[in-house]
Amino acid sequence: MFSKKNRLITIIIISMILGIILGYGINRSLTDNSPKIEQSYIKQLSKGNLKVEKQLVTTIAKIEKDNLKQAKKKVAANYSILSDIFLRLIKMIIAPLVLSVLVMGVAKVGDFKSVGRIGGKTIIYFTFATLLALSLGLVIVNLFEPGHRISLEMPDVNADSGVKANAQDAKNFVAHVVPDSIIRVMAENEILPIVIFALFFGIAAASIGEQGKPMIKAMDSLSHIMFKVTNFVMSFAPIGVFGAITAVVIQQGLDVLSGYAYLMACFFGGLLFFVFGILFSICLILRINFFSLLSHVKEPILLAFSTASSESAMPKTIEQLEKFGISNRIVSFVLPLGYSFNLDGSIMYMTFATVFIAQAYGIDMSMADQIQMMLILLITSKGMAGVPRASLVVIAGMLSMFHIPGEGLLLLLAVDQILDMGRSATNVVGNAVASAVIAKWEGEKLTPKTHI
Repeated sequence: MFSKKNRLITIIIISMILGIILGYGINRSLTDNSPKIEQSYIKQLSKGNLKVEKQLVTTIAKIEKDNLKQAKKKVAANYSILSDIFLRLIKMIIAPLVLSVLVMGVAKVGDFKSVGRIGGKTIIYFTFATLLALSLGLVIVNLFEPGHRISLEMPDVNADSGVKANAQDAKNFVAHVVPDSIIRVMAENEILPIVIFALFFGIAAASIGEQGKPMIKAMDSLSHIMFKVTNFVMSFAPIGVFGAITAVVIQQGLDVLSGYAYLMACFFGGLLFFVFGILFSICLILRINFFSLLSHVKEPILLAFSTASSESAMPKTIEQLEKFGISNRIVSFVLPLGYSFNLDGSIMYMTFATVFIAQAYGIDMSMADQIQMMLILLITSKGMAGVPRASLVVIAGMLSMFHIPGEGLLLLLAVDQILDMGRSATNVVGNAVASAVIAKWEGEKLTPKTHI
């Protein structure tokens, strides 16, 4: 007999399978029934001129391909509504949840010295994990060279990828991190500025003693209410997953996987090595039960994977990490910061994708260039969570900086949704491990509170 939690996971998996089956069926139906211009009509127009006929065939094939793409996109939009509703419900939760749990966490820590100590340890670990992720991306892409083996037509250098480079500088970074209005950043779900405000608010509430206790108690009540709302919203998860998977398969089909098989094998292999090699080793050294931790956060991992959104897993991750035995003061402090500073899967993708595109165009990036890129990304990747399609935006900036054709992003857009599923799941695991590491460094025992 499945527990309530395992039953939800089972239903989500079934929803993914049904979405793949339905999406593939619709994709094949649209492809097979798409209107095609008869060859006899082409010959009639060309009147025996082979050169004209070849040009007509090329032009008409492009028109037919574009029309089919638009038809698939239109049908897929009807299903993506389901995932949009679920993701919007999740986003509805995030701002009040982050604010309430972080204020509670900081208030429980109690003073600037303790906050500074935990914050310092957190930043040190995040920097270490980021360097590992960036380095692994470079090792994988240089070792297996997926860009040299890609069997796809290269995008024209004048093509528009639709992704603009991110001109990240000190001014932009500060503008993103330091909020000018807590109401605005909460409305826009910008996690990092909310974290900054909550740090000040929590320390102030704790420092005024008895007068601050009613507000701390109110935040405690708000956090419990938001966890209850999370449970309600999670009931819609299978529907959202079904819609997301169906929409992706309708547009991309399963055939697209063949041309990108080697690329995806390299990247997903790298993600698996990061999780079960690097993160497992970190947990082993610090005597953290890695597989018990994974078991606790398996639902958020699956949710992040199926929706390609780390954000969708955040509320459940907080709840499950506390059940793993990590104190509220650590989880509520480390996890929100992790969503801006410790997106391991996304960070690994940046070095991997940049060098992959350079390889595909036959551009040799020296080791010095790659190390320079890694050090730049160590800084520019921070705070990227507030930018839509953040990984691609930062990658576009790297392509521009190293004079690699930005049109190469078109190579990735076809399967970016699938790659994003792996990145998002890895982000969840990375932040779960980060929370456990900081808890260990703070002397916590990490004894699970409940059976799962």
